[in-house]
Amino acid sequence: MFVVSTVESGQITGTKDKDYNLVWFTEACLSNALRLETYIQDAERDGDNELADFFRRAQGESKKGGEQAKSMLAQRLH
Repeated sequence: MFVVSTVESGQITGTKDKDYNLVWFTEACLSNALRLETYIQDAERDGDNELADFFRRAQGESKKGGEQAKSMLAQRLH
């Protein structure tokens, strides 16, 4: 059984939960943008422009989230 601790606020990791969450979110968005590039190429190779466009829009949103999160990190972790 997997149990999530709600008590960790930096004692174990040395990073407050909210800061850790922002770092995680930044990485997840940017990683997703990279992964979606492969999906776009796969759809294009199969001639599915509708799917490729869908993945491009999703990639744009992931990039946007990553950029916003990087900006917040720069402000908060200086």
